[in-house]
Amino acid sequence: MPGMDDAFTLLSRATGLLPRGARSGIGATVEEVRDFERRQEWEFVLELLLDFGNGPPVPGAYWSLLETAARQLMLERTARWCAWREGETRHGVFRAELTLLPAGEGRRVTAFQGDGWLRPVWDIGLRTAGGEPEMFVAVVWVEGAATLGPGESAPVRLAPLSPGRWRHLVPGAVLTLHEGRPVGGTATVLEVAPPAVIPVRSARPSG
Repeated sequence: MPGMDDAFTLLSRATGLLPRGARSGIGATVEEVRDFERRQEWEFVLELLLDFGNGPPVPGAYWSLLETAARQLMLERTARWCAWREGETRHGVFRAELTLLPAGEGRRVTAFQGDGWLRPVWDIGLRTAGGEPEMFVAVVWVEGAATLGPGESAPVRLAPLSPGRWRHLVPGAVLTLHEGRPVGGTATVLEVAPPAVIPVRSARPSG
């Protein structure tokens, strides 16, 4: 497959960014990842490295390498997810449980794509000098589902365009989603985490 050598190099470099002794969520070790690299099972290696990213924070460079490797392997949705996670290392993590209004009660009548295409505005509890709600844009990524439709609920990750204005949020805070009038849905904050500042050690591909 064209670009496979490039993907190998990128995945190997990403593996080199993992701390020695690290284990993935399913218990895989770094040496086991290296073993699959030697077998040239690139897509499985990528899946393992994605799972490592769900443990202790990894540097943004890790996600950038995985994003480029996923594009080499023509896994576009995976590449978009890696780009999203890289952004979270710089801007922080904002997770919430989102419930859309049922069809007929809200403006939306169809499901939206869950991989970072929807850019609604949100009321996050701040007010303008005149006392009006101050609205902020945040992109939505739905966890564990390809789409989210009217009346449905799911955990989501939010990527605010002005993340510094969202730092006051705490778990349990309630936000409202707006795509016009009326309100399109409500979200209860699950997690707010600051940007991850992680030193990057030299990563070398396996020889």
